[in-house]
Amino acid sequence: MTTRTSIAGLQVATSLFNLVEQDIAPGTGISSDAFWEAFANILDELTPRNRELLAKRDAIQQQIDDYHLAHRDQAHNATDYKSFLGEIGYLAPDVENFEINTANVDSEITTQAGPQLVVPVKNARFALNAANARWGSLYDALYGTDAITEADGADKGSSYNPIRGQRVIEFAKRHLDRVAILQKGSHADVCQYRIEGKKLRATMSNGEQTSLADPAQLRGYRGTSQQPSAILLCQNGLHIDIQIDPQHPIGARDKAGVKDLLLEAAVTTIMDCEDSVAAVDAEDKVEVYANWTGLMKGNLEDSFVKHGQTMTRKLASDRGYTGLDGSELTLHGRSLLFVRNVGHLMTNDAILDKQGNEVPEGIMDAMITCLAALHDLQGKGIHRNSRTGSIYIVKPKMHGPEEVAFADTLFARVEEALDLPRHTIKMGIMDEERRTTVNLKQCIQAARERVVFINTGFLDRTGDEIHTSMLAGPMLPKAEMKKATWIGAYENWNVDTGLACGLQGRAQIGKGMWAMPDEMAAMLEQKIAHPKAGANTAWVPSPNGATLHALHYHQVDVFALQDSMKHAMSASVDEILEIPLLTDPNRLDEAAIQSELDNNAQGILGYVVRWIDQGVGCSKVPDINNVGLMEDRATLRISSQHICNWLHHGLCSKEQVMDTLLKMAAVVDAQNCADNDYLPMATNAKQSIAFQAACALIFEGETQPNGYTEPLLHAYRREAKATSDNKRQVA
Repeated sequence: MTTRTSIAGLQVATSLFNLVEQDIAPGTGISSDAFWEAFANILDELTPRNRELLAKRDAIQQQIDDYHLAHRDQAHNATDYKSFLGEIGYLAPDVENFEINTANVDSEITTQAGPQLVVPVKNARFALNAANARWGSLYDALYGTDAITEADGADKGSSYNPIRGQRVIEFAKRHLDRVAILQKGSHADVCQYRIEGKKLRATMSNGEQTSLADPAQLRGYRGTSQQPSAILLCQNGLHIDIQIDPQHPIGARDKAGVKDLLLEAAVTTIMDCEDSVAAVDAEDKVEVYANWTGLMKGNLEDSFVKHGQTMTRKLASDRGYTGLDGSELTLHGRSLLFVRNVGHLMTNDAILDKQGNEVPEGIMDAMITCLAALHDLQGKGIHRNSRTGSIYIVKPKMHGPEEVAFADTLFARVEEALDLPRHTIKMGIMDEERRTTVNLKQCIQAARERVVFINTGFLDRTGDEIHTSMLAGPMLPKAEMKKATWIGAYENWNVDTGLACGLQGRAQIGKGMWAMPDEMAAMLEQKIAHPKAGANTAWVPSPNGATLHALHYHQVDVFALQDSMKHAMSASVDEILEIPLLTDPNRLDEAAIQSELDNNAQGILGYVVRWIDQGVGCSKVPDINNVGLMEDRATLRISSQHICNWLHHGLCSKEQVMDTLLKMAAVVDAQNCADNDYLPMATNAKQSIAFQAACALIFEGETQPNGYTEPLLHAYRREAKATSDNKRQVA
């Protein structure tokens, strides 16, 4: 039973009440009593509207289902379908051209293009690592990943391999030659760097002197001008720190004494309360809010044992250099932090309203995360996050401009409650639902004084694509879905619309996650497509991934590219509305269907078993081929909806799916055999709460709101926690 404290007509879990009372509110100028009174008033005003918007989602989906049922014996008529969507309000009326006027936005968003991390804020160590990934060692990122091949004696081994180390150095020097071009020669031939007359002077092995082809790239240094310990360069808004130490084991092997290249990498990070987090009750939410508060105060720490030694993580300090005029130059040492609140759908029992109902979790997140952010805004923390006085909230899973307008109203009420200037709270709009995609311009207009971020994401967007058109027919296999017309149009439409609405220089236009954290060589080859598409940020799965992805932003001047793209619309709503149907189901033989089922079922089980049994919301989950994938609920949504769709249209049977789940449960059990906390599923399927949850996601998927996984996951996770608690009490 949750112990509760009564205040302002609310029943607040005492653990959450104490967190606000003892840790979050003190020092903000907002008393705990005033906070809860304002919270209760916001709930009274906005909870009914929240419910109305969710009811409208259901009503629209029912109308779309009815349309497809009525036309199931007819060829799809794209013109008629589009007109129908307009009639039911799915397609909103167009709006006149406009540009956003968001103000007081930090430079990491406005003028720096670079990688972005997304990390579960519930895990303090992960959160700290991500915040500190603003700066990353290129040498470490290359040496420790497959970005450098292990062929020909360059294996990682158990100790330092000089052959591999030399290849790392050669890679780094080639990169410098590409992005910090010398007037003549190569960085590989430099034997000394120094600063003379505000310019970089490089002495080559043959004694010749050279300097940067673009002298403006030099920004500062550490040490003395004649014997610098660091040379600070800048390329496309990102800093490169050439670290020099001839006494260092690595520097001693280098002609110029270079021991590393420290790159400005994850300039922004999203601290996630949503898809990557398993937070189902007050206990979980207290952990989430406590970590976010620690980040805003700057005092979050986490200790752990590594190689037999206790280590402590804390937030990195700012970085100091000597500017070219001799003045002190300070660079931000940490990522600029967003916080991703949950969407409009879920409620949470951490707080019960005046009628005894669970409160909308999105309202709860907004109030509490913003109260915590006051420590940063008021400059009372150890470190500063926003230097412009803003709070950055990414708002996911909104359906159309009405829901964006509701979030705008919510943020305005929070600002009033916390005595903040209007539009202090900035909004990130995640373009991951089809009703938002086709109305993206209208969505941006609804938050035109707040919006600082839009992005695309294949997984959730495809999950919604499948659920929205569930009754239209069977969908393409997932691999073919990525090549369908709508997905390319969607990716282009997002950038085109963002630029047309004036986001350049005011907001981020983002792209989705590279999901394979162990496949960095492939990422280096492929992910440059994101900045080349005009996106000034893109998601990466790790600090090493951020460091390596920064290389792409050195090579692509995204803002210059955006200039050339501003007046060219390359996508249309008509293309986006093309339903990715498998027009000839007979072309898939039994083996192809079974392979698709195996892949989906294994992915569902591999993720769900950790979510339900261990409360892990995001982790590297091995796929059916034992390739580790960073997975969260978006992965689950697309896979469960895909099987559900094929079940509905008879490409497979319930018995076949159940047999597949049992077979794949054994595969997942084997993949997790080294985990002492793991609870096997295959030998205990009827009693395994995780296995039952996976089944429910598929067999009840058609009736889940917009195909979301949260309602079922939360219910089964609560059951698993209660079962675990009961066992502990009996013991």
